Amino acid sequence: MVRFSTYFQLLMLTAMLAFAGCMKWEYGLEEDFSAEGKGLFVINEGNFNYGNATLSYYNPTTKSVENEIFYRANAMKLGDVAQSMTIHDGKGWVVVNNSHVVFAIDLTTFREVGRIMNLTSPRYIHFVSDDKAYVTQLWDNRIFIINPKNYSVIGHIECPNMTMETGSTEQMVQYGDYLFVNCWSYQNRILKIDTRTDKIVAELELGIQPTSLALDKNGKLWSVTDGGFEGSPYGYEAPSLYRIDAESFTIEKEFRFSRGDAPSEVQLNGTRDRLYWINDDVWEMSVDADRLPVRPFLPYAETIYYGLTICPSTGDVYVADAIDYQQPGKIYRYTAQGEKIDEFYAGVIPGAFCWK
Repeated sequence: MVRFSTYFQLLMLTAMLAFAGCMKWEYGLEEDFSAEGKGLFVINEGNFNYGNATLSYYNPTTKSVENEIFYRANAMKLGDVAQSMTIHDGKGWVVVNNSHVVFAIDLTTFREVGRIMNLTSPRYIHFVSDDKAYVTQLWDNRIFIINPKNYSVIGHIECPNMTMETGSTEQMVQYGDYLFVNCWSYQNRILKIDTRTDKIVAELELGIQPTSLALDKNGKLWSVTDGGFEGSPYGYEAPSLYRIDAESFTIEKEFRFSRGDAPSEVQLNGTRDRLYWINDDVWEMSVDADRLPVRPFLPYAETIYYGLTICPSTGDVYVADAIDYQQPGKIYRYTAQGEKIDEFYAGVIPGAFCWK
């Protein structure tokens, strides 16, 4: 998921200088795992250019956690800045941004079964079918088209009005034959792609820098903008939360925040009728609401809420705490009513989740 803290904005300033950073795998001893049943993967970014991204696995039933599972299962490091993870065709697809790679892993043993290499700066992967997937990019005006069967790049979709320095494509959701993707870095658009032709057929302008994208039970897209940052050449404004009708691709409702707020991490529960996001506190509201809530779901705790997910079956809320961006972060687990259930340590900068 895209994180938009001051920390990330600082990384943006130095990223292009280090764009050619290479993967350095450190080999060790392989360990055997057998993770049957349901569980939660925690994707830990690690520090930019440090190569300390990791993967954790949590069992909600036993409340047990295994950290560094990719390294332990494969005897090599995951790489530099783990961004996201998606499950498809019985595999976990882990996107590692600054190592320019997507790993496919076995969901039980955590062993690597394949990899997609030579990507620019991958962010998210979305599967259109068993034979086709899209991978979005940071600092690239192309969405790569992938054949998951042989882990190869078979084409790309070129995005208009975007350059390597001033553009990115991010999260993707599909509605029928159409895929929607938000453009974040120095952008203000959501693109609509016909998955049958791999062509962009429409675009919709929002506020400055849309950060998240989700599709609710009513066929409505939700996106939140971060408003840019003070001194940005692209502009700086109050962020907004948008409700967009996917069928007509028009904005239905705009919920405005205050300038200086930093909303991010829009998530839906399993029934897709309640919306959650981070804005210092953790907030929650019905997808049918006409105004923003006045009280948070989880109050700000003098820490750095950085990632968010909702268990699709129980409605439990998991919040990632980056702490100081240096030490292992912590995950807090709450019921749908806000009662604390558990907490555990993960890796450095836990920022994304994936439900198995």
